[in-house]
Amino acid sequence: MVVDASALVAILRRESNYLWLLDQLKRASPRLMAAPNALELGIVLEARSGPPGTGISQRALRDAQIQVEPFDADLAERALIAWRRFGKGRHPAALTFGDCCTYALAELTGHPILHLGDDFTRTDLQTLQPPPP
Repeated sequence: MVVDASALVAILRRESNYLWLLDQLKRASPRLMAAPNALELGIVLEARSGPPGTGISQRALRDAQIQVEPFDADLAERALIAWRRFGKGRHPAALTFGDCCTYALAELTGHPILHLGDDFTRTDLQTLQPPPP
């Protein structure tokens, strides 16, 4: 699976449906995240928790055995195409920069995206999203 930063943030903060997300994460192999999304995860956690957030991010990626994939020219092109098709202000999916990076890796690998929110469900890729409460 491709893990979006939103899923890991929800697990770490024990948000609603975090147990469902954690179960999906444990079942999946491989577990992938694009390098820009690993950066996004660190930024979000440090913004919410201060400098220790970066360490939390790194430990979470390691403990969950999420492989951080380099973001090369091919993924950049795929992300740009995702933005053209599904980007914020262009499509109801309203994908952000980080979302486009996640989309690109999922499109390349063919793996579903583990995420929160309904943004990816409005695209053409397979997703894993918690059931409504």
